[in-house]
Amino acid sequence: MTAEAIRDAASRPVVSDRPGGVNGAGDPEGALRIALLTYKGNPFCGGQGVYVRHLSRELAALGHRVEVIGAQPYPVLDEGVTLTELPSLDLYRQPDPFRTPSREEIRDWVDALEVGTMWTGGFPEPLTFSLRARRHLTARRGEFDVVHDNQTLGYGLLGDLGAPLVTTIHHPITVDRELDLAAARGLARRASVRRWYAFTRMQKRVARRLDSVLTVSGTSRDEIVEHLRVRPERISVVHIGADSRVFSPDASVPEVPGRIVTTSSADVPLKGLVHLVEALAKVRTEQPHAHLVVVGKRADDGPVAAAVERLGLGDAIEFVKGISDAELADLVRGAQVACVPSLYEGFSLPAAEAMATGTPLVATTGGAIPEVAGRDGETCLAVPPGDAGALAQALTRLLSDGELRRRIGAAGRERVLSRFTWRQAALGTVERYREALERARGARGTHRASGGR
Repeated sequence: MTAEAIRDAASRPVVSDRPGGVNGAGDPEGALRIALLTYKGNPFCGGQGVYVRHLSRELAALGHRVEVIGAQPYPVLDEGVTLTELPSLDLYRQPDPFRTPSREEIRDWVDALEVGTMWTGGFPEPLTFSLRARRHLTARRGEFDVVHDNQTLGYGLLGDLGAPLVTTIHHPITVDRELDLAAARGLARRASVRRWYAFTRMQKRVARRLDSVLTVSGTSRDEIVEHLRVRPERISVVHIGADSRVFSPDASVPEVPGRIVTTSSADVPLKGLVHLVEALAKVRTEQPHAHLVVVGKRADDGPVAAAVERLGLGDAIEFVKGISDAELADLVRGAQVACVPSLYEGFSLPAAEAMATGTPLVATTGGAIPEVAGRDGETCLAVPPGDAGALAQALTRLLSDGELRRRIGAAGRERVLSRFTWRQAALGTVERYREALERARGARGTHRASGGR
């Protein structure tokens, strides 16, 4: 089946005639069988792997049977959650990204499509994962009550999947596309960015066909309506949050004077790291001991590397990657200040995690960050996105005022505990699953009333 044919396939829920409702589920308030799809599950970089791990754990803790179906890098999951590997060709793996696979690795036409798209500068994984997931789910018809897609938005997920579909869109990738285009220099680079993000056209088409969309903030909801043209009544906001058992205060962890910590991909313009580097240079004129720890990969070249060299900050910035949640929590606990310098975020897990440890936060007002971080001067210090001077002022203010750090940190933790935990996210998600099941039952009743025509 071609991608175009899949896109145009008729969307209809599959319901079982067995007693108990859609796909044989028992009591409507009983345990659900959930297929959670993730085309990329790296637990150490990006929010998708974090979302899948923590949501699946809390869904299982509520008594549901959760099976994560994912591709490389495979997610790290907790006890009680099953992982089914649905391998891609893993064309972007380290240390040989954009590799050309051997002929023996090409198993079928989906693999050939994946390679061909990569060769021509596109990003194939959302489409090719969706095609493999469709094939997998079709072969296992009747085993799941609900299918939950984590922002694949591929043509393969349209039509008959054997169970109602619920889709999480953290934020429209079109936002990333616009920011990357704005940062691109030269016609060739801009053409390359457009080609890489060509998959967003598919995601727009798929999103408009979905009956049930979850997102993580009101800001993301508004962006989904604007960018993807999804009807507002089809979108539900379910906030995500921090693992408050791991990210919590610990007085035994010593505070490191001058430490600022951030989580950021070095040269993703969206993350605003270059502005934080520029701010650090200003901070060090008043606080010479100030230094930055970046949780993420160091880029050997690009705007951030150039700024570090130009400002002479090589000894004042450390990059760490591949650390565990416990190690990350200790790193944040030991910081005097946590910072989220992003130009835009659909939610900001790093903000919630830092606040949960009681570490005071400096954050921009980009995207949904204020929904998480709260009011300036109460639960954080807030600054405009892209403003290195404002960042420097806020960082300097916190580094020089221990009482302000204590007050902001304590208030931030209380905000997270009251609003942003993974258990709350799981409970809200299950409500959306049950709504999708009810719609499927309604569609079955309508179908029967019309005589099956």
